[in-house]
Amino acid sequence: MKPLKNGVQKGAPETKRCAVYTRKSTSQGLEQEFNSLDAQREACVGYIQRQPGWTLVGERYDDGGFTGANIERPAFQRLLAEVEAGKIDVVVVYKVDRLSRSLLDFAKVMERFSKSGASFVSVTQNFSTADAMGRLTLNMLMSFAEFEREMIGERTRDKMAAARRKGKWTGGPVPLGYTVVEKRLVVDELEAVLVREIFALYLEHRSALGVARLLKERQRSTKRHRAVNGNLREGRSWTKGDVLRVLKNPIYAGFMASGGELHKAEHTPLIENETFTRAQAQLEDATNKTTTHGRNPEYILRSVLRCACCGSGFTPASTRRGRTEHRYYRCVKRDKEGKEACPSSPLPAGAIETYVVERLREATADGSLAAEITTSVKARVAGRRSAILTERQELPPEIASLSSEARRLVDTMVGMAGTARWMVDERLQEVGGQLGRCEAQLVGAERELAHLDALDVEVGWVAGCLADFDAVWDVLTPENRGRLLRAVVQRVEVNEPANQVSVFLADLGAEVPAEAASQPAQQEVSP
Repeated sequence: MKPLKNGVQKGAPETKRCAVYTRKSTSQGLEQEFNSLDAQREACVGYIQRQPGWTLVGERYDDGGFTGANIERPAFQRLLAEVEAGKIDVVVVYKVDRLSRSLLDFAKVMERFSKSGASFVSVTQNFSTADAMGRLTLNMLMSFAEFEREMIGERTRDKMAAARRKGKWTGGPVPLGYTVVEKRLVVDELEAVLVREIFALYLEHRSALGVARLLKERQRSTKRHRAVNGNLREGRSWTKGDVLRVLKNPIYAGFMASGGELHKAEHTPLIENETFTRAQAQLEDATNKTTTHGRNPEYILRSVLRCACCGSGFTPASTRRGRTEHRYYRCVKRDKEGKEACPSSPLPAGAIETYVVERLREATADGSLAAEITTSVKARVAGRRSAILTERQELPPEIASLSSEARRLVDTMVGMAGTARWMVDERLQEVGGQLGRCEAQLVGAERELAHLDALDVEVGWVAGCLADFDAVWDVLTPENRGRLLRAVVQRVEVNEPANQVSVFLADLGAEVPAEAASQPAQQEVSP
């Protein structure tokens, strides 16, 4: 052959720089002298040596313990950088799924290879991206690889869901109060004390933010644990979100959640089911109440202050002069429609709040108000609880009877056809509907019992505050002052132009359902 000017003979094979990429999803077995990555590399190197003009680059690109579901792998990222720098002409892998198991990721990688003029070869599937047929085959194989990955994911999720339905721990961040021993949750007695303290504080103060503040004052910290990436995370001060995660976690009551349902767990619960149910009822009540972002707890008459002139409510407002903040309550109707709609001027917050508190001091001076509230509410709650307990006692046998009938009907339908099958199916639907209603009724009864328990606790707290109002009021937080006033005072009517104020006390028994409680009585405390 005639030599060329650069010393390369005409017709000589073109030299291609080849890089071998290997990957294994888990790190298991990589400590062996000859592991899966070595086996993949050996096969790829042998393939390269059989190709004329192909030469292996010295750098190794091995990712051990990395999934193919994404491309965030250190060795693979180095490989992409080398390809885009024009240092590699061919990327060689043992199988296509070693490169990626995501069709979308694979398409993006192929686009980057194409822009850099690099090719891709799978040695066991015997094709490359140098021609159209190879690209078509490759895309088909990648579709099956992604399908396989999704099926593995579905099987894994189904297996975990089945395990959780059996009450087993399936991994994840270890909850406060537990450690993991042989894949089982075991109580950590020191941390368990903190969990019980959080539930007790919330049932007493009814505020997740308040509980977080108290835990911070008591120098309590969150769980010290090891993150997924292996880094050790030290405990830190509690936040409202941390407290809510503990309060809403059914694990502490001995349950595992799966598919929106709770299943009895195999680990030891840290709190009683009744305590957990009461906490959930309080959380639900707090969620259902209308909230205002950025509300100031200093406005203790929020939602109870009414305008006697137009019937509208008074809303909190404030102005600032220098460093001094002046708080007011303003008539909503006048705010929206002007003084022509309502003649009431803004009320100085401090003055009206002091007036209402003084009226409560007078009403509680002889101690009779606390006793009346306790006696009245407890009688009504006891009546309603008796009715619910009867309902809860009668429903389980009814549910069992309907379930048994449904099973008999299903067995009867086997081998039936025509009108007979249609009639049995119709009855089965009726039984199913009755069964669903009974189960929902039983859940409602349990929830109402929890609500009555919470009401008992709240009434006890209110009565205790009223029994020694003078001493207790001065040490209450602004949040609890507002809570007490909104529990005791139904409304405060203010006729601002006439300078008249009327305070109407509420009946806490009004929260008991109507079938067990009479209409709430109103007591007016006038100036």
